[in-house]
Amino acid sequence: MNAFRGKILVIRGGAIGDFILTLPVLAALRAQFPRAHLEVLGYPHIVQLALAGGLADQVHSIDARPLAGFFARGGELAEDLIDYFSEFDLVVSYLYDPDEIFRTNVGRCTRAQFIAGPHRPDEKLKVHATKVYLKPLERLAIFDADPVPRLSFNSEPGPEPAASGAEPNLKDVMRGCPIVALHPGSGSERKNWPEGKWADFLQYLVNITETSLLLVGGEAEGDRLQNLAADLPPSRLRVARSLPLVELARLLSQCDAFVGHDSGISHLAAAVGLPGLVLWGESDEDVWRPPSERVNLLRHPAGLPYLPVSRVASGLEFLLLV
Repeated sequence: MNAFRGKILVIRGGAIGDFILTLPVLAALRAQFPRAHLEVLGYPHIVQLALAGGLADQVHSIDARPLAGFFARGGELAEDLIDYFSEFDLVVSYLYDPDEIFRTNVGRCTRAQFIAGPHRPDEKLKVHATKVYLKPLERLAIFDADPVPRLSFNSEPGPEPAASGAEPNLKDVMRGCPIVALHPGSGSERKNWPEGKWADFLQYLVNITETSLLLVGGEAEGDRLQNLAADLPPSRLRVARSLPLVELARLLSQCDAFVGHDSGISHLAAAVGLPGLVLWGESDEDVWRPPSERVNLLRHPAGLPYLPVSRVASGLEFLLLV
């Protein structure tokens, strides 16, 4: 067991999926340096996942205005941030920093070892993102780390999201029926199955199966959640809209299966261990798919809009049986 007791800082911006695909880095550092203090600098609403999942001891916001000076050549550095960076013995950064301006400015604050990781994978190499993000840790003699993002939480569900209509204890509310979480959106309309097909699929689940439904979404879905929920019986449905990610992750962990698109929420569902169907569009699956063995991709050679409802329904039926 490594006796290193210093302080480690991991810096990661990007969207939800980018951060979740970087979780194996945090897990590998935890395993290699179990006595170290590990902090994450990133977007607060996302990096809270690492704190709640026990992969970080503390998190800080990368949005802070004083941090702007670190991205300017010879920039004026805020005294409190100079003090902050000076506390660390190791900094692992996944920021986009092609001219090493940020790295140079951090070097003005600390003598910590600085490891620069890639902001994004080079898709031409056809190597999965999690393995790309783990590669820089070989400088720390970390080899063959688990590349699958994993999140687990304690049994306490946290505060009840009363405004969302989604109760923390779904199993009790749904009376023991299988619960399927569904995320009918993503950050890009090109990645979405048509809303009409989602409506047909949801009607199939209500009319043909006994499953209960957790409909998940946020601002990116616009009116889609409201439109889809309008024709569903309230007794079979819960809507989780714009929940904090930790609350959403806890709810997802209580479900039996997940159906969604190429999105950060699909990566979140996979990370909490849900078996899932991801309706896949044009992204390179070798690089970006959720690496969980419990996740299956569904696609159509003519494009996602042509994926039939029957195929998604049969795929979900198989997931719920195994």
